[in-house]
Amino acid sequence: MKSKIIWFTGLSGSGKTTLSNYIYKKLKNKKFRVKKIDGDLFRKKSKSVKFTKSSIIKNNLSIINQIDKIRKKYDFILVSVISPLKKTREFARKKFNKYYYEVHTKCNLKELISRDTKNLYAKAKKNIIKNLIGYNSNINYESTNYKRIIVNTAKETVKESSNKIIKKIL
Repeated sequence: MKSKIIWFTGLSGSGKTTLSNYIYKKLKNKKFRVKKIDGDLFRKKSKSVKFTKSSIIKNNLSIINQIDKIRKKYDFILVSVISPLKKTREFARKKFNKYYYEVHTKCNLKELISRDTKNLYAKAKKNIIKNLIGYNSNINYESTNYKRIIVNTAKETVKESSNKIIKKIL
């Protein structure tokens, strides 16, 4: 079996990592070889802290290259990264073809602000953070037209969203 790439995309706090962690455990329990790549941790390792369009593209392409290097070792690679630019997600989709599953973790801004697990929206509101995508950034989250899995984490539980995803990827 070629590894399946499950690409979780959405705004900060929308549930990408939470869903990835939940699905990781489910797949491991079924004895699959699974790897998680978290956008925040990947960015820290690469020491890239800028959120310009070019640095986002560079970071996302680095993740795609990393996946390509390791994908033969795993059944599933779960990637949780905002990846707001359609261009990089389309590149991943074309590169991994039928093994690429894009999961859009949709969540309204009011809910994201109320969750604010990383305190990013509060900092953005105070102008401590001046480039939070979807809030006060000149970079907007770009939606795509191709088929993807959409979960609404403001309306669905982690279990409901995860089950919807697992049905599509297994």
